Amino acid sequence: MTTVAFAEVPTPVGPFVLAVTEDGLVASGWGGRERLRDRLGLPEVHDPDRTASVVGELLAYFGGAGRRFETPVDWRLTSGVRRTVLRTLHEVPYGTAVTYGELAARSGTGVPARGIGSIMGSNPLPIVVPCHRVVAGNGLGGFSGGVGVETKRWLLTHEGYLQPTLLDL
Repeated sequence: MTTVAFAEVPTPVGPFVLAVTEDGLVASGWGGRERLRDRLGLPEVHDPDRTASVVGELLAYFGGAGRRFETPVDWRLTSGVRRTVLRTLHEVPYGTAVTYGELAARSGTGVPARGIGSIMGSNPLPIVVPCHRVVAGNGLGGFSGGVGVETKRWLLTHEGYLQPTLLDL
């Protein structure tokens, strides 16, 4: 029987919740664990050992030392072209960004740029599967995590893709 263990990581952009099955990180995001628990419908276990690796990677990322997530991913909340697009996104390196159209082309799925935006909005694994690294051709584009586009701006500045503004100093 598959179970899920939760952890919460304090971050500069708000508390970040992680859900980890026996197979890997299955969901993450801002807000309470209730939202993730309801979405997963799996029995919850208290297992800090299961969540320790990804918690450590996120703390390193937000501390400026982590640049790549090695934690296994449980892709069960995705399928078909969504999974293909998100797996392609998972390989976009730290400190870089791609446009919606570029991600569409890289994925080879035939999904148009507008469809890529919809897939980004339903990404069950933000930060680890870095939807913040997908930008519009003429600006940042949208972001549904944290407090929206300001969270995206913070993440891209943290990674060095965007230059800090006077507000960031």
